[in-house]
Amino acid sequence: MRVLLLTGLGALFFAYYWDDNFNPASLQGARVLLTGASAGVGEELAYHYARLGSHLVLTAHTEALLQKVVGNCRKLGAPKIFYIAADMASPEVPERVVQFALDKLGGLDYLVLNHLGAAPAGTRARSAQATRWLLQLTSLALPSLTDSKGSLVVVSSLLGRVPTSFSSPYSAAKFALDGFFGSLRRELDVQDVNVAITMCVLGLRDRASAAEGVRGVTRAKAAPGPKAALAVIRGGATRASGVFYPWRFHLLCLLRGWLPRPGAWFIRQELNVTAAAAAA
Repeated sequence: MRVLLLTGLGALFFAYYWDDNFNPASLQGARVLLTGASAGVGEELAYHYARLGSHLVLTAHTEALLQKVVGNCRKLGAPKIFYIAADMASPEVPERVVQFALDKLGGLDYLVLNHLGAAPAGTRARSAQATRWLLQLTSLALPSLTDSKGSLVVVSSLLGRVPTSFSSPYSAAKFALDGFFGSLRRELDVQDVNVAITMCVLGLRDRASAAEGVRGVTRAKAAPGPKAALAVIRGGATRASGVFYPWRFHLLCLLRGWLPRPGAWFIRQELNVTAAAAAA
């Protein structure tokens, strides 16, 4: 019976993920505002959009890194690309970022919120700042996305669905964002506003993404940056409600909801116990 159940679940997931109506040409000339674009999966997102011919505004904290990414995007064929360095600690910055994008691109078709590693473990204040910054940015960009019938793409990680040790501030911020965008999706549906919201759950881009200061303690493995970024782009372009990369994370999130007390087992699988004891 168990084998039949697992086989049926496997077939269901295979059919779900095999159905792919992604058309790369749909992104040619698309106007994209991408946050967290200076490194990691955000950098890979910028490169994919550049190859696909999208018009880009990139933002991140470090200007020197942004300049490097912009230069690489131009080499990859981006027809239009601009950048604006932004500090999420400044409450007036979201308005400046959105207005810059609207001035340069004339509107927005995609807002891609990538802050997969914006708040390392142990930094509650920065987690709250990042959350407020992203929510404000979304509110300011929503009128333009409504006009274009565009898409909002939110990049998160597995720790936003399955929290583990050393990840409390990070996971709390991701849970808050998931809750907000879930409510926003329902509100847009009620108002018959044609803006798609795609929630993306990725593996850690690298071990430092959510575990800065506890390296070697977590066993979390990196998700390949280019492949993870392409999965995000495909999901946004097809207006999917959710993206899980690797796909097995979808099953893991479902199983966590079904299992009555999975916490201790998940923690044991996640942690390098020897390193955790040494860090204590």
